[in-house]
Amino acid sequence: MSLIQIIEKVTGKVAPGRAPSFTEAHVIKALETIGAGKGVGRIKLSKILGLGEGETRTLVKHLKNEELVQVSRSGIALSEFGEEMFLDLRSKIPGATEIPISPLTVGPFNLAVLVRDVGHRVKYGVEQRDAAIKVGAFGATTLVFSGNRLTVPGIGEDVFRGVKQIRDMLVSELKAKENDVIIIGSANNKLKAELGAKTAAFELLKSSEKEKKRL
Repeated sequence: MSLIQIIEKVTGKVAPGRAPSFTEAHVIKALETIGAGKGVGRIKLSKILGLGEGETRTLVKHLKNEELVQVSRSGIALSEFGEEMFLDLRSKIPGATEIPISPLTVGPFNLAVLVRDVGHRVKYGVEQRDAAIKVGAFGATTLVFSGNRLTVPGIGEDVFRGVKQIRDMLVSELKAKENDVIIIGSANNKLKAELGAKTAAFELLKSSEKEKKRL
């Protein structure tokens, strides 16, 4: 089972009833948070994810069901399999950075994430925008790095005219390479901007995986 399938399974039902209220982006952020520390407590994880303690307890239960984490007195830690999946996640979404308000953004809080080697899967960026809006963000801006240029799909003009420093910051801080994609999530707070960007990134990875299976 691939990383994408496992994340989808974590957000699915484990019994009849209402589906979990957390999203794939919460799962990604949870893995990143747990992977960055030696042991994270549920209360701290709950605050970081912006979820209630009950929702976080359910999320951790689902992560345990997929053998991604271990829970002990010292907190929640990745299992050996979880470490493997975390490294896979890092290879696909290796970094994120906050960026200031600019003509590229549509909200007061903006966070950019890098998605490796999926530039050829982007159409017009509408799918990423819609995915971000579904989780409470104002929207998302999709940029493709090709030929040492960052461009918005379907727009021929230079969108970085007058904000070249933001272009340089994105490429430098996220270490963009040929065929990478940068998605900027915008929202009225930092968490929603991040969840919007990571939801859009996940949708792009999911569509890329489906396309590979068709070939």
